[in-house]
This record gives sequence, structure tokens and C-alpha cells, in this order.
Amino acid sequence: MKKIFIFFLPLVLLIACNKDLVEHPKSIAAETFYNTPSEVEAGLNAIYVPLKNAMGTFYISLEQISAEYNYGRGSQESLNTYSGLDNTNISRVGSFWQSFYQAILNANICIQKIPLGKKLTDADKAKYIGEARFLRGLIYFNMARNWGGVILRTEANMDSINLKRSSAGDTYAFALADLKYAEQNLPDNPRLIGAPCKLAAKSVLAELYLCLQQWQNARDEANAVIQSNKYSLVKVTTASDFNKIYGPDVVTTSEEIFYLKFSRQGSNYGFPFVMFVHAPGDGHFGPGGYYAVYSSTTNPVIQNWDNNDLRKQYNWYPRNIGLGPNNLLNAKYSDLVASNPSNAGNDYPWYKYSDVLLMYAEAESRVNGGPDASAMEALNQVHRRAYGYDPMQISPVDFLVSNYDAQSFLDLVIQERNYETCFESKRWLDLKRLGIAKQVILSVKGITVADKFLLWPIPVVEMAYNKALDPVKDQNPGY
Repeated sequence: MKKIFIFFLPLVLLIACNKDLVEHPKSIAAETFYNTPSEVEAGLNAIYVPLKNAMGTFYISLEQISAEYNYGRGSQESLNTYSGLDNTNISRVGSFWQSFYQAILNANICIQKIPLGKKLTDADKAKYIGEARFLRGLIYFNMARNWGGVILRTEANMDSINLKRSSAGDTYAFALADLKYAEQNLPDNPRLIGAPCKLAAKSVLAELYLCLQQWQNARDEANAVIQSNKYSLVKVTTASDFNKIYGPDVVTTSEEIFYLKFSRQGSNYGFPFVMFVHAPGDGHFGPGGYYAVYSSTTNPVIQNWDNNDLRKQYNWYPRNIGLGPNNLLNAKYSDLVASNPSNAGNDYPWYKYSDVLLMYAEAESRVNGGPDASAMEALNQVHRRAYGYDPMQISPVDFLVSNYDAQSFLDLVIQERNYETCFESKRWLDLKRLGIAKQVILSVKGITVADKFLLWPIPVVEMAYNKALDPVKDQNPGY
């Protein structure tokens, strides 16, 4: 059974550790806390709770439905029009915003208070601040990709409500500074499963640099992770072997870099997204589900995906949900033992080793104006595993460098990344990063994407209470 560590700060502390859930509510004053390693680690763990609240629910489904191979049902059906969010989904986006800023607040408290810790060494302070800044930087990076520029709340201004909206460039720069600090100060090994280490910071930096089109920096960060020899792809020989990576009973694997960890222990500690992808009685999730996200055998992405690819076999299963006989649901996250919709045991794989290999392949090719042997080998390792071959051995499914130029290789990497990160909420962000979101949606679905759909709206609650914002100028276009 998984171990899960959950804390809520400030004011209430809930500790769930080892194999049994143990709760110890305490009233905490920040002024007298953060003095010992155990107190600081409690504060750090508090950052994860609202982060998981944001990422574990509708967030993934909104990102997934936006991808060209998915469709939304029920309250998320409106996303299929690509015309902008309706009121229901605007409200959901607002809840993400609030949860992200609660996590940022908890990080800011740690960053402010840890330097004052009376029983902490300088080395302790640096690594703990590194973890808080890793999480804060990761959140701001994620927010920048979904909202553009946001309000930069820091340890220096966290008591202020009225703060101006920063530009997207400044938001990326702030996230970059946090992640660079984390890269320098996080330990080589995480303090517990689910916490970041130095190489996790490098992995996030690799993707951030791709977004900034700083190809050499992206290549160097990803290559450092690869050359560390700390991670390796889990070997599979059948489609069901992917449960060794994504299954509900997996504690960790050789390719886990940074995951949000969930658990069946307790009724509200599980991965709630699982209930959005399955239908009642389909044999994949015990409590049933809303089957809010689905695909179809007629979708061009599904049609063009090789049936011999074990990832396709693993991810998709047919299910008539009343919208026709060709419907498919996704099985990447399945848990038959879960007893209620809120305690699926699967984790959210935010960064894994295959991500880094594919980021390296893209960045290396961009640096050199086309693929070389090392870029192709990184791609081939992921591709071999997808067909059941040893990732480290030449195989019959290998691609050859001589068959690709810069553009065709980029297309190949992006396709492979689409298959590899299916239902990991990355495809839509990739399409936007590459500047091809409108082109791809039009080609696959025949729909013209409205400009307003490319960013989420700044929530009404922020506009109402933050007097430094202009309700017109500071809102994203179209909202």
C-alpha cells in the first residue's frame, strides 16, 4: 500500500504517514513554527494539498478535452466548440486559480520563515527553501501557460491583496528564477517519495526552456538528467505491463521524476480524475464514473495510431456511452479496488523519464538544425518500449536518422510525445507552445479555434477583490 504524506497549513495540520492514516490536528502560529526539520517539513507538505486539489479534478479533463483526439460530455460538452469557456467551466477554472494561490501562499510562508529557523543548519534551510521554490516555480510556470501573465504573489508581498498583473514574460522569468534556485539547492535524492530532487528541477527547467525557445538550455538540462543514469524506462512486453507504471498499487518506479502522489488511504486522498474517464460497470473503476472525456475510433489521431503500439492497446477501450458505437474511453488510470470516487490509488505522472528523453530529442535537433544520433536514440528508446522491446537495444521498430530532416523529425517527436503522454494533460499545452493549436484542431476536427479559447479567464473573484486590476485591460481577450 502506498505511503502518503499530507499536511494543511496554516492553522490546521493533518499528518498522514507510513501505512496508516494518522491525523494530528494542531493550531499553529507561523511565528513560532518552522524551527525544526519536522516543523518545516510539515509546512512544506502543506503546499501539496491545494496543488493536488487543483490538478486532481477538472484540470486534467479541461486540458484533455482541448486536445484534438478527445471530446467532452455533459457539463464539458461546450469545450468541443473551441469558442471559449461557458460559466460552469469558468467557475472551475476559478477554483484552480484559488487552489494554486493557496499552494503559493503556503510556499511563501515557508520561504519567509525557514531562514529564521533556530534549529536548522544552513544546508537544511537551503534544501527546504529549494523545495518550496520548486513548487512555487512549477505552479507559476503552469499558470503562465494557461492564463498568460498572472499576479506574482511572493513572500515579500503575500499580505497584499491589491497587486498588479504581471506580463507573461515576467511570470516565466519568475518561475525560471525559482526553478534555478531549486536546481542549485535541492538534494540529489528527495526527502520522501513524491517530493522533488535536483533532477526534478532540471526536468521542469528543460520544458520551461522549450517554452522560451532556448533550445540549448533545454537540451543541456534534459541531457543532465539522462547522463545522471538515475532513471530508466520500465520495461514492458504486453499492454497490461503499463500498469507497472500507472497502476493504482504502484509506489514508485525507475522512471518517476516528479509525480503528484495519491492514495486509497482515507476517503479524500485519492486521485479524483479517475472518476471522470470511466463509465459505471465498465470494469475499470469500482465506483463507476462520469465518462466526461472520451474519444472515437473515427478520430484521425486514433485511426493513424498503429494498432501494434502497446500504448494504444493499453490506453483505449470501446464503450458505447450513448453517443454511437465507435466511442472509446481511456484506461490509463484504473482502480477496481477503489471504494468511492475520491480514493483511486493512481498517481498523476507530471514528469517522468520518457518526457525528458523526448524533450532532449526535440531540443538536440533544434540546436543542430536537424536530428543526430543522440536525438534519434532518445526518441527510439521511448518508441522501442512502446512496442515491447528493450529500450536500450536496437530493435525492428527503430527510426533512422537518415530518413528525417529538422521538420519531419520534430513532427515525429511531437507525435511520439502525444502517444506517450496520452491523458497526462500535456497535448494541448504542447500544441499552444508549438503555435499549431488552431491548425491541428481545424485539420482533425474541422473547427476554428477562437482566440479566447487559448487562455483561461482571470477569475471574477480576483477581479472583484484585487483593486489593482483593470476589469477590461487585465482580463484575457474575449472574457
